[in-house]
Amino acid sequence: MVDVLRLAPRAQPVETWPPPPPRPGWHYERSEQGEAVEYGPPAERDVAALRTQAARQIAHWTAAVEGLARPDNFAAPAAWESLEHRLGLALRTELQRAVDRLRPRARSLATALAAARTADQVQDVRRAVVALRHEVQQVETVADFYGDAVNSRTGHRLTALLGACDLLAVRSMEPVLVPLGQPVPRVLTYVDKGMGASILRAGVRLWDPAAISPVAAVKITRHNLLRPTALIHETGHQVAFQLGWNGELARTLHAAAAAAGTAVADEWAGWAQEIAADAFAFAHTGYAALAALHDVIAGPPRNVTTILPGDPHPPAYLRVLLGTAMCRDWYGAGPWDDMELAWLRSYPLDEVPRHRRDVLERSVPVLAPLARACLRRAATAFRGRALASFMDPGRVSPRELDALAGRAGPALHTSDYWADAEPLRILALSCLRMAQEGPGSDRTRTEFENWMTALGRRG
Repeated sequence: MVDVLRLAPRAQPVETWPPPPPRPGWHYERSEQGEAVEYGPPAERDVAALRTQAARQIAHWTAAVEGLARPDNFAAPAAWESLEHRLGLALRTELQRAVDRLRPRARSLATALAAARTADQVQDVRRAVVALRHEVQQVETVADFYGDAVNSRTGHRLTALLGACDLLAVRSMEPVLVPLGQPVPRVLTYVDKGMGASILRAGVRLWDPAAISPVAAVKITRHNLLRPTALIHETGHQVAFQLGWNGELARTLHAAAAAAGTAVADEWAGWAQEIAADAFAFAHTGYAALAALHDVIAGPPRNVTTILPGDPHPPAYLRVLLGTAMCRDWYGAGPWDDMELAWLRSYPLDEVPRHRRDVLERSVPVLAPLARACLRRAATAFRGRALASFMDPGRVSPRELDALAGRAGPALHTSDYWADAEPLRILALSCLRMAQEGPGSDRTRTEFENWMTALGRRG
């Protein structure tokens, strides 16, 4: 009998996938080694994952809050030390106030996360972290702005010049705000590129809605640092804002331009806030302010004659002519007449398209009443007085400034007495001479720079 070999059955491989039926509420995944890995209930795993991410975010933004408390994270210690004490204190105090507001928020998030038990509760904490992140960014924007401004004070010369600008800015506001019982804000000037000056007014809300600007931050352009009449234009914005003059002046200008038609009067009313600042600068520095303005805005013809919808600035064409009208109203004949003649010759309206020309042509006959309205018209904002009753533009006429120079002699730019008594008229005189001397003004410019440097160092 033939033996029949019976092969033993092959061993069957153990299948590791798919896994056995899961227990209720549990689930499985394949590991890198191909093994089935059993995990706990999904809700518990989600909570752990969410908690880990939220905890790290809280730690990060808590540290970011503490970073805001360090002024040297935004400007060099030497730059902070260069500031006048009260000015630096105001900035650091506002920054510390923001940090003090954010710190409890960060601590409360850590407490809330520790108490969270469900995924929804952890998600609520995560959403609060995102809100804190947004607020940190807002405060950081404020700190960066002021830090950049403070950091622009590089070197002894520039620090002194900007310190002098701080002082001149404050002194320009005192003649109006002090008699009216209004606080005079501190001013931080800084230098930057560009064509025009600008201001972040004191008392306005900043990028962080919980913060109010503690100082007036005024940008001075590099090309105007030694001819800084634009500084006074910017403090004019602060005064007009603080007293609520802009809206009232808009109505006054509308009435003064009414003879040119409603459309023209509406345009002039819309330019009130810039005209208020121009009038303020003129009252303090006279023709010097106009000459400096002219040299900055005398651009290509299209730029000079274009009226941009919604732009608070009058077109350059009318802005210069309003300035010459102010000079003529207060001083009679003078170098502004030649400026006006050259301006009209350089920008003839017959070359301007009709749709842009109409408001310009119809405005010219009402420039004289508009000039008078800015400076001579009583205003409720000034408690029934006119702007010129606080700062008489006659005191900065070329004749009066020459008389001041004659009385003071060489001491005008070296004496502490004159620097304390007449800083704004020294500014006006120096800038007037630079305007009149043109290319030959190097000596005047050097004399003024030395005076500004000394004024800034003296504080």
